[in-house]
Amino acid sequence: MAATVSAPAALALRGIVKSFGGRRVLDGADLELGARARIGLIGANGSGKSTLLKMLSGAEVPDGGEVTLRKGAVVAHLPQLVAGDERTVRDTIRAARPDVAAVEGELAQCEARLGDPALAADLDRMGRVLERHAELVERRLALGGGRLEGDAIRHLRDLGLGEHALDRPTARLSGGQRKLVALAACLVREPDVLLLDEPESHLDVGRRRILEELVSGFGGAVLAVSHDRWLLDETVTAIAELEDGRIRMWPGTYSAYAVARELELARRRQQWVTQQGEIARLEAAIRRFKDWANRVPDQRHIKQARNKQRQIDRMDKVDRPVLERRRMGLELRSGARGGERVVELRGVDFDPVLIDVSLTIMRGERVGVVGPNGAGKTVLARLIAGELEPSDGERWAGPSIAFDHLTQTAAELPVETTPLDLVRAARPLTEGEAVALLIKFLFDYEQVRRPVGTMSGGERTRLRCLLLMLSRANCLILDEPTNHLDIPAVEVLEGALEAYDGTVVAVSHDRYFLERIADRVIEVRDGEVRQIDGA
Repeated sequence: MAATVSAPAALALRGIVKSFGGRRVLDGADLELGARARIGLIGANGSGKSTLLKMLSGAEVPDGGEVTLRKGAVVAHLPQLVAGDERTVRDTIRAARPDVAAVEGELAQCEARLGDPALAADLDRMGRVLERHAELVERRLALGGGRLEGDAIRHLRDLGLGEHALDRPTARLSGGQRKLVALAACLVREPDVLLLDEPESHLDVGRRRILEELVSGFGGAVLAVSHDRWLLDETVTAIAELEDGRIRMWPGTYSAYAVARELELARRRQQWVTQQGEIARLEAAIRRFKDWANRVPDQRHIKQARNKQRQIDRMDKVDRPVLERRRMGLELRSGARGGERVVELRGVDFDPVLIDVSLTIMRGERVGVVGPNGAGKTVLARLIAGELEPSDGERWAGPSIAFDHLTQTAAELPVETTPLDLVRAARPLTEGEAVALLIKFLFDYEQVRRPVGTMSGGERTRLRCLLLMLSRANCLILDEPTNHLDIPAVEVLEGALEAYDGTVVAVSHDRYFLERIADRVIEVRDGEVRQIDGA
């Protein structure tokens, strides 16, 4: 039987090294993408995931190592942040396929010439123009010119970009809308490799499902950086874990990776403990032989001590496993128990978003809030928190209920104030105590004294989590709390909420998060609020 020759990788990294400001982000990273690979790239914030995608797309050059692209392969990259310009959505999509645009431009010229009455008098010349026109039509069909733009616009409509936005400059769209346009432009290129950097951001649950279908149905290789564990479970067949500048591959979905990694750490810890026990036994024997040699000069004791030391030196040493990387030290506790009924909305209207909403939340409940973008989830959260007055109906809250509201963007944090000042304002603490708390939430000594306005979205959310902990409120209102947090930070938040002894209302598109923390889920849609059956 003839040996099977495997197809070459569509794209590969070999020994990639990259440093920024003296800090080595990638240190010998290797990665290979097969023709139909579905790989999720995970790692802590700042570990180099976006840098690695830029290397694969050719937008960033490594300091060392090599990037190999299969001959003729096309790579499309969806960046984490997409800038807008004065081109319309349609023009942006067309610009993604300059080959099609060039053919269509020449077709337009041909058609203009065919419309010239003078051409009718020169049959030979008309024949040549008609022949060229036919060639261009065939070429356009081969390139998919008539289909690609229509497919891209259909994807945009499915993902929530309305017809009215298609002729607007992308600079006037929101960050989430611009990202959808960039994704459509990537797909128009019909790439062999699709690189996605947090494609799920700003998408509600329904549109995340559409994104899953797009990724699953894509004909080439996909490498996706994502903090959405549900998306990773639905779309990928392997996890690439980026840690300490290197990549380790794990087969299966994210859930399979999480279990396998836990078992691996336990196995390595057992190996380390066993080896340390053997080293301790040999070292004890060495000390005994040396002690005997000192008491009674005997070369045999000295020789046995040397033999035992050689045994230790020849061992293939097992590194002590790091069972837990540094994670934010979030522990949530309420200051007062509160009554059985926490808050009620009775026939509440908030024109024009919510109509005749009645909702009761009891002490200790974990209520998840879902619904399409723009349906009024954030308005509902603010009504529950008492930050908005209903236009009709009544809001009632228990007299001993203290609310704390983490907004979708942590925008309530004053941008000129430092994290250190905010923590000390929240609780009477010495400067040293406040700094120690901030360090537990993964801030360094310099960051604690910088203005909040200089912080990233993830850093602001971590800071708000710390302030939630210090407030000791007995009802937490959380609006998209997992936004900008990496997976380890989200897992810490989930654990803290599970252990929390108060009430939680959480607006979220993160299905994995809601599966873990919510004991009932309500949906906001078409002005109404209703409980989802079976949730």
